[in-house]
Amino acid sequence: MSLRKPALPVVALAIMMVVAAGLAFRAWHAPSRPPIRIGLLHSLTGTMAVSERPLVDAERLAVEEINAQGGLLGRPVEMVIVDGQSNWDTFAREAERLIGQEHVDALFACWTSACRKAVKPVVERHDHLMFYPVQYEGLEQSPNILYTGSAPNQQIIPGTRWAIDTFGKRVYLIGSNYVFPRTANLMIRDLVSTENGQVLAERYLPLGARDMAGVVADIRRLKPDVVLNTLNGDSNAAFFDALNQAGLANMPLVSFSVAEPEMAAWGGGRLSRHYGVWSYFQSLPRAENRRFVQAFKKRYGADRVTSDPVEAAYVGVKLWAQAVVDAGSPAPDRVNPALLRESLDGPSEVEAVDADTRHLWKMVRVGKVKPNGQFVQVFASSRPLRPAPWPFYRSKEEWRAMIEGTRP
Repeated sequence: MSLRKPALPVVALAIMMVVAAGLAFRAWHAPSRPPIRIGLLHSLTGTMAVSERPLVDAERLAVEEINAQGGLLGRPVEMVIVDGQSNWDTFAREAERLIGQEHVDALFACWTSACRKAVKPVVERHDHLMFYPVQYEGLEQSPNILYTGSAPNQQIIPGTRWAIDTFGKRVYLIGSNYVFPRTANLMIRDLVSTENGQVLAERYLPLGARDMAGVVADIRRLKPDVVLNTLNGDSNAAFFDALNQAGLANMPLVSFSVAEPEMAAWGGGRLSRHYGVWSYFQSLPRAENRRFVQAFKKRYGADRVTSDPVEAAYVGVKLWAQAVVDAGSPAPDRVNPALLRESLDGPSEVEAVDADTRHLWKMVRVGKVKPNGQFVQVFASSRPLRPAPWPFYRSKEEWRAMIEGTRP
């Protein structure tokens, strides 16, 4: 009797091994799941570049952290970075391309209100999703935008009240000639009036303006108690230079659109009584902020600084990522409603989305500028404030009628 085993099991085993090897080969070489694409649309050139380039860096840092943890829904996040060139027509055109041709699932975009207002109808027409990271004048609420910067009751209004309570009620207003400064100054005038104060002058200059001789002569002549500054972009560099050269470095100055990167780049710390109003400063001692600042400097260099818009840009990406996971999809129509339930223990404070307004609950902070461009906090609200993009003392209809008259 033969002890030889039947050959069939050996053949079958060999076949199974070949099949398994083929499956393993295919699995090894199978393409990974396609990335989730997002658009980063900020000014990398032009008058707003110094302000907006750090926003791209913040958003990139957030994406890299997300990808280091495995991405979202098993897919990596891919960035499509576009230069808005400090031009609102370019912003609108590129937003259309990012949505229609690049097929991004979300936009992280803009600094100036002029650019945001150019992109807003594009996003709404496509029923898409945009994150806007900068403090602004309010008077807006889009179903397709999440506003991660401060609303007027979280910056402009309390900052003005602090300034007139601290320095006096004779106020000089200087701003860039577009929607944010003009609308902000409407609110400032309202507040100064209710305090029986006086607006001595209200001057507007084109974005990128460098000639400050007339403004500085005006300030020297009128001797205001405080100058409230809503200039945007590198016009601030010329303004700070002119004040310093005119011997007005000790003039109380409160800036609403100049944070740590701009202060360092443009010498805002040379002015000995210069203040900023934000919800976040790099110098905050929170553990979450120390981790954020350390990560930012490790990624981009020890000399790099964070700021309120930088923090708001970073938080926007993180909130979007949470909503993608909660929605189980990156599709804008799925993510958008999920966003309204999100909150984050961020570098500044716990920041929660207010579902009624699509803005975040935010702190109010005033900081004095140090020579190195950093801020020493001199005032802070006791808790985060609920956003009020439409200040309560007028109806929405009254605000809409008023802002029609503010456009240059």
